[in-house]
Amino acid sequence: MSDAALRRRGFVLEGITLAWNVVGVGVLGIAAFAAGSVALLGFGLDSLIEIGASIVVIWELSGTDERRRHRALQLIGIAFVALAAYLLVQASIALATGAHASTSPLGIAWTAVTAIAMFALSAAKSRTGRALDNPVLVSEGRVTFVDGVLAASVLVGLVLNAAFGWWWSDAIATLVIVGYAVREARELLRRPQP
Repeated sequence: MSDAALRRRGFVLEGITLAWNVVGVGVLGIAAFAAGSVALLGFGLDSLIEIGASIVVIWELSGTDERRRHRALQLIGIAFVALAAYLLVQASIALATGAHASTSPLGIAWTAVTAIAMFALSAAKSRTGRALDNPVLVSEGRVTFVDGVLAASVLVGLVLNAAFGWWWSDAIATLVIVGYAVREARELLRRPQP
């Protein structure tokens, strides 16, 4: 396959990821509000950051210069720091006060489908990035894989709450997102300037 065809495939994969996350922000916002779920809210906020990551890759595939890409990655890193801080406070308050999230059939359905979609997109991005010899697309494929893992962890928390009344599982799933956000922020903010 030619580089041009691989680049087009990269654009399509990022476009699908971008559209999925835009829809996800709305779905997760509705589900989080209805259930009072900090984990769903955190996953929705993470979707906003994933939207930024997809835009960065689209810029890079379009031939954007290195300085602009570096600045965009720094901004995404700062957003991850803010997300981690907010969620850490919310999860701590939920655990300390015993706040119970309601069952969320919408949240369960969306996170289940999202996990499957993100794992499939991750594999396609990694293959395309390697074939194109594009480390940015390969790296973003890893971010998409982690997004699938986050969806699965939120799903587990929601299912445990719904099935067994384990109200604290929502806050624990939120702490998984905090750990991910801190790791991503550290990696993005430590990148050397071009």
